[in-house]
Amino acid sequence: QVQLVESGGGLVQPVGSLRLSCAASGITFSRDAMNWHRQAPGKKRELVAAITRAGDSYIYADSVKGRFTVSRDNADNTLYLQMNNLKPDDTAVYFCQAVDGQDNYWGQGTQVTVSS
Repeated sequence: QVQLVESGGGLVQPVGSLRLSCAASGITFSRDAMNWHRQAPGKKRELVAAITRAGDSYIYADSVKGRFTVSRDNADNTLYLQMNNLKPDDTAVYFCQAVDGQDNYWGQGTQVTVSS
């Protein structure tokens, strides 16, 4: 059974930081490209960051470039998203996604709220 479990969300003040984690099980983690998405209320889900299987190449949404860093630990089957200088517009539910060819899996999401 595939499980992706996000954690690390919460309430943070503007310019604060959070580190999200996504623990994977039931997949060959090192074989999967991994993505972080987010969905704000009333908006479509958007890709925030993506990382290759080996963790040697990344892409970021323009809105988070220079503030967010995606990384992975293939030995520990865990994906991370370090979020710095958070803004109210970053408020959303954040989801991790595992992609293996035509198969893809999603976590249940973790809420991030940026507010003073």
